[in-house]
Amino acid sequence: MVRETALAPADFIAPLFVKEGVSRPVPIEALPGQMQHTAASLVEECGALAEAGVPAVMLFGIPARKDEAGSPAWDADGIIQQMLRRLRGELADRLVLIPDLCLCEYTSHGHCGVIRDGGVDNDATLETYARIAVSYADAGADLVAPSGMMDGQVGTIRRALDAAGRADVGVLAYAAKYASAFFEPFRHAAESAPRFGDRRAYQLDPANAAEALREVQSDIEEGADIVMVKPALPYLDVLSRVKAAFGMPTAAYQVSGEYAMLKAAAANGWLDETQAMFEVLTAIRRAGADLILTYFARPAAERLRRG
Repeated sequence: MVRETALAPADFIAPLFVKEGVSRPVPIEALPGQMQHTAASLVEECGALAEAGVPAVMLFGIPARKDEAGSPAWDADGIIQQMLRRLRGELADRLVLIPDLCLCEYTSHGHCGVIRDGGVDNDATLETYARIAVSYADAGADLVAPSGMMDGQVGTIRRALDAAGRADVGVLAYAAKYASAFFEPFRHAAESAPRFGDRRAYQLDPANAAEALREVQSDIEEGADIVMVKPALPYLDVLSRVKAAFGMPTAAYQVSGEYAMLKAAAANGWLDETQAMFEVLTAIRRAGADLILTYFARPAAERLRRG
């Protein structure tokens, strides 16, 4: 009767991986229970999520080929573009479709941007992001989610979408994305680990909170519809401050490492998986998240639906 924070299936966004050229789903060892999906299994999983009441999915593509520029990302027949069209056709409007917008899965070097003189060229990357955004919008995306943390990415994408006549497509901004150790299982799942160096030059220092607020404010000023903090659990203080400061629709990403450590502890009998899952998801919601990206989306939603 006096509970202050409640969870519902509508709070969740499910991150999903789809891999080009595989004939059956490939289990992801570092993310127990998650798959690199085929086109058919992705449609099936999306149908199950919609049935469970999950309102949205975040799509990550793994192309059959990669190159220095990441050109498969904006190919009209790329893996994400194919899946957006297919999901839109088979599931109609049962799910909000949100493709992650970055280059790390598509480049041969694994970085999130265009490489010039041994480093990421921010401005050249923005032009590429704009091209990808329009391609995703034309294929059926409801929102695009730029995750590369390039300066000016939200404004560039917003202008490109508007110029293409796609003002209806929103932007979910990875506004405060930290250079985190908790991303490692994702990099195996998405086959996106950098071939050299790291991403600290364009992701946030884990020690900084005020900088995160400045980054979020910049994305809001550039036209973001939803802002996101990533990871979630180690940055609940940042999440709370973002929600309090701006009052914007705010998402938090319970990232691969957060999911994997709970699964590993549960597999060893060190904690109850269901209880821990709901405790952590409630904490993220309590801290200010309106939406939670989580690999637990389907099991959590199904259990909530069963009461």
